[in-house]
Amino acid sequence: MGRYVIRRLLQMIPVFFGTTLLIFLMVNVMGDPIAGLCGDRQCDPATAAQLRAEFGLDKPVWQQYATYMGNVFTGDFGTAFNGQKVTELMGTAFPITIRLTIVAIVFEIVIGITLGVLTGLRRGRPVDTTVLILTLVVISVPTFVTGLLLQLLLGVQWGVIKPSVSSGAPVDELIVPGLVLASVSLAYVTRLTRTSIAENARADYVRTAVAKGLPRRRVVVRHLLRNSLIPVVTFIGTDVGALMGGAIVTERIFNIHGVGYQLYQGILRQNSQTVVGFVTVLVLVFLAANLIVDLLYAVLDPRIRYA
Repeated sequence: MGRYVIRRLLQMIPVFFGTTLLIFLMVNVMGDPIAGLCGDRQCDPATAAQLRAEFGLDKPVWQQYATYMGNVFTGDFGTAFNGQKVTELMGTAFPITIRLTIVAIVFEIVIGITLGVLTGLRRGRPVDTTVLILTLVVISVPTFVTGLLLQLLLGVQWGVIKPSVSSGAPVDELIVPGLVLASVSLAYVTRLTRTSIAENARADYVRTAVAKGLPRRRVVVRHLLRNSLIPVVTFIGTDVGALMGGAIVTERIFNIHGVGYQLYQGILRQNSQTVVGFVTVLVLVFLAANLIVDLLYAVLDPRIRYA
């Protein structure tokens, strides 16, 4: 296990550098950030040259990337065009998005897996058909439609929730936004769990457990569910980073100043330091989530061993 973890960590190094380089190059072709700093009026040449020198934009792209990565390893992600440190923006944005992501993941695990087990054990019955139709509807409806609809009904018309999340973003105010953020993934988790449960229910080890006279609950939880969760855990693990980076729509609807909000502002203002800094951290989140998922395989299935 130890050697496997070390090997995976070594494999992450080229992935990290390759991904950050690609993001850095893509962000640098978005447009001229200096033009955005001057507003509607065009910057005069002297001011533009001074700003380029101040933010290091007068250097070749490869040199900018080398300087940026050197600063990253010292904990310096650069300075936004408004003069604020990117790490300060991260310090306020990431805790909010982490709370929102945790709420979304809890919905995926609790509701998604529960419905998946329920429908997988009752395949072809009315409850199975109903859940399949509902999940298909959720997948088909865009997230911004679901978010705006719930905001209008629960927040504006019925007054159950606040239409706009407060600046502190407490957990109780993130329940509905978390449900909106998790809605599509929750539907996929339900369908994936259902399929996996239905397939493994016909396996020999399940029939053997039933023939031994084991209680149905133990057969489902200890044998059937444990082996059926491997594809589900894979999906949820990779979905963690996707939820954190893809929360732009949800955070915009409910006025949540998290990672999605900062990325949107950075792209809108062509603030390359902010965009690249936040995406760099999200890359690390993706890599860590994938490593944790791989290690969980051995916990779920004792037959899996890492050399």
